[in-house]
Amino acid sequence: MATASQNSDAELRSKARHRANLRVIAESRQHGEKTIHIVNVSAHGFMIDGNPGYQRGERVELTLPVIGRIEALVTWTVEHRVGLQFERVLRLPNFLALLDVIDPKTG
Repeated sequence: MATASQNSDAELRSKARHRANLRVIAESRQHGEKTIHIVNVSAHGFMIDGNPGYQRGERVELTLPVIGRIEALVTWTVEHRVGLQFERVLRLPNFLALLDVIDPKTG
């Protein structure tokens, strides 16, 4: 029974993430301005590849299309990948509009 619950949780989690191909400038106290490459996004956060040196717990500020300026917290790092959580959840209409702009097939 626990396995079925875990599987559906994993399915929901993967559906909540959307592929992206977006380069933006992010700013942090420790590293200043850096160009980052967002490779997937959800209403709660995003993942980048090519870690510019971010560490867990670091705060980053960036500007996203449609959303505007937003802060995010580094929640994990693995080799060259970094997971960040938005300081606020994106509202559904704004998130859907963002997905239209950052579609990896057109971006």
